[in-house]
Amino acid sequence: MVQVQIQDILSMEWLSAPVATLVAGDPARTCCGCVIDSRQVEPGSIFVAFPGERVDGNDFARSAIEAGAACVALTRAPEPELIACAESHGCAILSIESGEAFLLALARFWRERLGCTVVGVTGSIGKTTTKDMLAQILSTTYRVHATAGNFNNLIGMPLTILSAPEDTQVLVLEMGMNARGEIEQLSRAARPNIAAITKIGTSHIGMLGSRENIALAKMEITCGMQPIPEGAEVGEPHAAPVLALPADDDFFPFLLEHIADYTPGIEPVRCGAHAGCDYQRGDIALDDEGHPHVSVELPDCRSLEVALSTVGAQTVSNAVLAIAVADRLGVAGEDIVRALGDLTVTGRRQEIRRAATGARVIDDSYNASPESMAAALDLLCLLPATGSRIAVLGEIGELGDEAPRLHELVGAYAAAKKLDYLVCVGGEDAQHMARAALLMGLSDDAVLVLEDTDEAIARLAGIFAQDNVVLVKGSRFVGLDRLVEEVC
Repeated sequence: MVQVQIQDILSMEWLSAPVATLVAGDPARTCCGCVIDSRQVEPGSIFVAFPGERVDGNDFARSAIEAGAACVALTRAPEPELIACAESHGCAILSIESGEAFLLALARFWRERLGCTVVGVTGSIGKTTTKDMLAQILSTTYRVHATAGNFNNLIGMPLTILSAPEDTQVLVLEMGMNARGEIEQLSRAARPNIAAITKIGTSHIGMLGSRENIALAKMEITCGMQPIPEGAEVGEPHAAPVLALPADDDFFPFLLEHIADYTPGIEPVRCGAHAGCDYQRGDIALDDEGHPHVSVELPDCRSLEVALSTVGAQTVSNAVLAIAVADRLGVAGEDIVRALGDLTVTGRRQEIRRAATGARVIDDSYNASPESMAAALDLLCLLPATGSRIAVLGEIGELGDEAPRLHELVGAYAAAKKLDYLVCVGGEDAQHMARAALLMGLSDDAVLVLEDTDEAIARLAGIFAQDNVVLVKGSRFVGLDRLVEEVC
């Protein structure tokens, strides 16, 4: 974890501005570790206070000091009593304008001190799965530290870097965003040597306005990219930064066209099914449990026969991106194949579970977008079923003015899959899904609209009969994970 003297923190800048000034304490004090929750403070930690709508981290500065923090970074002026408390405990107090800027600058410092190779992953869909794949593959060969879960925002990603051990050889970092400019900040802190963009979808279209703007936001991952330096333990020194791209995605030409707009000299690596791809996959076959089998041709004419432990054909594109990055970092083919066959991904992403009744449940309740809804419906209809195929679909968030149209498209797609039953959970957008499904051919007795997850729990026990296969998917705010836990 991060080790830094306070005097080094005082010299840091972010976006050409100092990130901290010393209010009290010894600038020669060394700190070890960084937390934003005072309950996690250990002796020597840096505690960073974030003001919130309901809880203000500045209110917990005394608790952090008394728990042994070496430094507290505060966004409001400390009272004299707090300064006296800090001085009596040998704790420094820093004044900061922004907790996010402070963390990003500190993360940049520690990333450079580590001197490791950094892999960045972003995209609208599949970035957490791709990150999980990369972490597991690269761990067969190197000491890897990776984003936990989807800790991928302006707070989570810096904390991931700051928790990396000193002997880390590869950092695998997931980068998410809610607005333009956020991934650029993450990239400038992480300084990736290799990056992957998974797919350009419609997530956040309500905030960004168009898929073109979403694509440009994802391309910000290149803003901080740098070649692998001399002396790095992993990768070829002085090679150009590498950007792995999904050549099968309809926005691939757009991404390729705009690479030079951000950082010159980046080497694009094409991954997909098309001839001419640097990493070319063959046809995908799914076994009875939905696990994909695929052949991937590497640039040196080697071929890998991969059997994924994940489910659904859509995970193959993530795997090919991960294979490309791992191959460029020198991981042996047999290690890549073994890791992908044993992969454990972050939960509630097309996880096939058993209900207490024996029904198979596709738990994809973590989040949703129109594209991932379609992929989940594809999987539902590919799995063998002697009973009914049923989809319980919650509303999709962050679609803005496009929400009605995109929910209607999901409903129409569900109708085209000829489901036995479709349950739409939520308010007006759930109604849009249901109406489109009815318009496109599902019968009245095959479509049900429920107001919320509580009503779903109360009314849907009967759909989990032993021979049925049930997909449960929706955005996080719908809370359909509670339905899954109720029945499994």
